Amino acid sequence: MNLLKTKTNNFLFFKDVKGLLVKQWPFAFNKFLTKLLFLALLIKIAILACMGFLEIQGLGKVHYHEYGSGKKLLFAFHGYGLNGKQFDVLEQSLLQQYHIIGFDHFFHGTSTLNEVKEATVVNGMQPEFLNAYVETWFKQFGEQRFSLIGYSIGANMALFLVEQFSGYVDEIILIAPDGLVLHKGFHFLRTSFIGQKLFKKLTYSDWMMVRALKLLKQVKIIDHSLYAIASREIDTPEKRLDAYLTVNFFKTIRPDIERIAALINQNHIRCRLYFGQYDKLFPSGNSKKFISLLARPELYVLPLGHWLVTDELDQYIAKQTA
Repeated sequence: MNLLKTKTNNFLFFKDVKGLLVKQWPFAFNKFLTKLLFLALLIKIAILACMGFLEIQGLGKVHYHEYGSGKKLLFAFHGYGLNGKQFDVLEQSLLQQYHIIGFDHFFHGTSTLNEVKEATVVNGMQPEFLNAYVETWFKQFGEQRFSLIGYSIGANMALFLVEQFSGYVDEIILIAPDGLVLHKGFHFLRTSFIGQKLFKKLTYSDWMMVRALKLLKQVKIIDHSLYAIASREIDTPEKRLDAYLTVNFFKTIRPDIERIAALINQNHIRCRLYFGQYDKLFPSGNSKKFISLLARPELYVLPLGHWLVTDELDQYIAKQTA
């Protein structure tokens, strides 16, 4: 079958249909088109109405999504390749309890840096700018208690903010979290001379990162679900560059696990950790030291992989709180 010819024929068919509709019923067709455009505008307005942004001086605009019917404030930090709406799937559990502010990471969603120069970004974000998320929120909406949730790389940020604002935090929820132990692979790519050169070479190659990802799957460092997600995030030069910039930009956010555990105990902060039984990227074993330092840890392991923010997790948490 000639795919190009088929696509061309389909295009000509729909073009002829459109021409016939306009010719036979010009008023009806234009009216339909107007309604369709108006509906698209309403949808866009509805989406924007659920979003806001924080202007972080010296950094940029941090956009956030606002959802959940609960009264308690929850700052949410999503995983790689996603956005601040990631946790809206938890509608039967956390959305009933919390008013969620889900931030878009830079190079994700609609958050924008004031300056996007590769050399500057690769040096990493100054940790003080992450503190400014909460400080700016307080300036706009007043000081208030809050909780934190983080998935995967977003857990780094949630943990870091506990360290800085422990006196305001009620609870921290960590899902398949990064940040509890040093990830040797990421550390090599971000900090060593050879790793940085290799990472950059992979980023600007049309095939090397794809081959590397397949190799990680073959040696079972990542599972099929994570491979599928990662594949979608490196299939264009723009996406590969975003991955490179993201990994480097947030490398400076390094939680001090011993200090954080002490502050959690001291301030009686509830700490829940959820892991996937088959997660090879951030397995539950990473939490052993952190768990040993906590007075009242809550550890849950589900029969899932790294892709953990799902309906199954929602149902699991809902049953816990029923």
